[in-house]
Amino acid sequence: MPANKKKKSSKEHRASVKRKSKPQFGPEGTGEKKKLSPACPIVGIGGSAGGFEAAMEFLRHLPQKTGMAYVIVQHLDPHHASRLSNLLGKVTAMPVSEVTRTTTPKPNAVYVQPPNKCVIAKNGALTLVRREERLNVAIDHFFESLAEECGSRAIGVVLSGTGSDGTAGLRAIKAAGGLTFAQSEESAKFDAMPRSAIRAGFVDLVLPPGEIAREIERI
Repeated sequence: MPANKKKKSSKEHRASVKRKSKPQFGPEGTGEKKKLSPACPIVGIGGSAGGFEAAMEFLRHLPQKTGMAYVIVQHLDPHHASRLSNLLGKVTAMPVSEVTRTTTPKPNAVYVQPPNKCVIAKNGALTLVRREERLNVAIDHFFESLAEECGSRAIGVVLSGTGSDGTAGLRAIKAAGGLTFAQSEESAKFDAMPRSAIRAGFVDLVLPPGEIAREIERI
C-alpha cells in the first residue's frame, strides 16, 4: 500500500473519535462500571533516532490550547541525564516536564519520559516503572497502556527511529478504536520505525510531523 494512502479520511476518523470519546462501562454483561480514563485525551508520541528533531517540528506546529496532554517517549541514553524537556520547551508555549513517579496529566501540557524508565498510563495518571528489557520497547509499553486506559480517546504517533518499537503499541490503540499516525518515510531521518508500523497496517494517517500536528489540532 502506498505510504500516503488513507484507509479512512481524517474527517471521518475525527468524527468517529468524537462519537466514541465518552467514558465506557466495564466488560459486557458484568454490570460493573469501568474506571474512568484521564480527564483529557492523551497523545502518545514515540521516537528513536531522529525522533527528537521530528518531535520539535511536531510541537512547533501545535497551538498552545488543544485540550490534550502530550507524552513523548524518546529512546535515550539510559546512563545520562536528559535535557529533552528543556530543549522541547524552547519550541512550544506549553509547559514541558519530565514524568515523575506519579503524574496526573493536564490538558495543554507536554510530558517527557526520563532515561532508563518506562511510562505507563494507569488509573488516570502517568506512572514510572523500571525498564526491564534489554531491547528498548518503551513506546510499545506506553501505547499499550494508553489503549487500555483511554480506549477510543487514545492517540498514538510514531516518529523517526530505528527498529520496530511502536508497531505493537499502535496495533493496541487501533484495536481500541483510537487514532494512529506515523511520520512519512520520506520526512523521517531514520524511517525503520514508522515503516514498520505502516507496513503492518496499524496506521490511519501517514504525514510529516507538522501535518500530524495540524490534524490533531482539528480533532
